[in-house]
Amino acid sequence: MSKECWKPGNMLYPLPAVMVSCSEPGKPDNIITVAWTGTVCTNPPMVYISVRPERHSYDMIKNSGEFVINLTTQSLVKATDYCGVRSGREVDKFAEMHLTKEMAIHVNVPLIKESPVNIECKVREVKELGSHHMFLADVVGVNIDPKYLDEKGKFCLNDAGLIMYSHGEYYEMGELLGSFGYAVRKNKKGKGKEKRKA
Repeated sequence: MSKECWKPGNMLYPLPAVMVSCSEPGKPDNIITVAWTGTVCTNPPMVYISVRPERHSYDMIKNSGEFVINLTTQSLVKATDYCGVRSGREVDKFAEMHLTKEMAIHVNVPLIKESPVNIECKVREVKELGSHHMFLADVVGVNIDPKYLDEKGKFCLNDAGLIMYSHGEYYEMGELLGSFGYAVRKNKKGKGKEKRKA
């Protein structure tokens, strides 16, 4: 049976579901959940988020030129969903979801303390693409929760219980299938296939 060909649409899954915190003078701090996000460049470090112009957070990010990407975990899945379906025009999402604000180092936007990683961003360019506008941003700081550092100082991010978004649903990460370059790496004697829960 051959595959069906559907009309063009967004079917690139899974994606990270992140909570983006934003701030603007004269307005309460806000959080918007974003799945249209990703890495753009390593050097200089750059990321993007895409936001609909009608969203409350859109003008806050555009006017301030700053935002923070907060990675999400299994314990934050309810807050992640809530911050994506409720408007900051109506509710204080930090208060409603019992999220703790922490001061950022390089931007005037609060971090979410409960997140294992907070990525401080400054907007470089806004691309008006259609239903969503893309905020292309420079990463100006990364804050990590030290409880995920092992005894050798390695940051074990995959032990944080990260979640992902796929076709309208949230999922936890599953079993480790390999690490970067394992397909061409020579196995050390006695070593088998990498296998563990992430």
